[in-house]
Amino acid sequence: MRKAYFALKRSLDVVSSLIGIIILTVIPLLIVLPIIIRLTSKGPALFKQVRAGKEAKPFLIYKFRTMIVEQYDSNGVEIMSEDRITKVGKFLRKTSLDEIPQLFNVLNGTMSIVGPRPMLDYQVPRCNDDEARRFEVRPGVTGLAQVMGRNNIPWEERLRYDIEYVDNISFSLDLKIILKTFLAVFRKKGTDVMPEYRGKDRFSRDYKADSAD
Repeated sequence: MRKAYFALKRSLDVVSSLIGIIILTVIPLLIVLPIIIRLTSKGPALFKQVRAGKEAKPFLIYKFRTMIVEQYDSNGVEIMSEDRITKVGKFLRKTSLDEIPQLFNVLNGTMSIVGPRPMLDYQVPRCNDDEARRFEVRPGVTGLAQVMGRNNIPWEERLRYDIEYVDNISFSLDLKIILKTFLAVFRKKGTDVMPEYRGKDRFSRDYKADSAD
């Protein structure tokens, strides 16, 4: 009986410590980072964008803004995405701190901590039937594809990892992904900008129609 008590007590100690660490680190970041972003570049600190969630239904994702607001230069020429990233934004992307506001998405139920990263809503029809299985679960702040290579791996491989996650979903897998995410962040691996997903426009299930409900 005492053994079981001390084993449970240790688990509670670890969980409580982790919650305390998260509170003490995340809350100050939610206060400090918006100030830094506003002071170093023009525009709002928060970036909002429509993404495809579970069953490909659209939702509004939150991130810290990492790019300049202007999309065109003084001559009217479109500025490439890579050139729009601010110095602060580059750091936020490398450390994944720009994703912190997505904890609010987790709280409101549109996202989970672990799951396939949410696609842009207009990319949904480019998925084939097998790739569309990624929409069977809530999108995540981090996922299997992210810990296997972040933005360095091609879309086809990312989607394969998404399906692998859906097929093998479990608490133990989620925990492994969370731990590997911290390692990936500390190593700062991955590119700043993810290439556009082109896919093949052969998406037979009408998720677009479902998203209107």
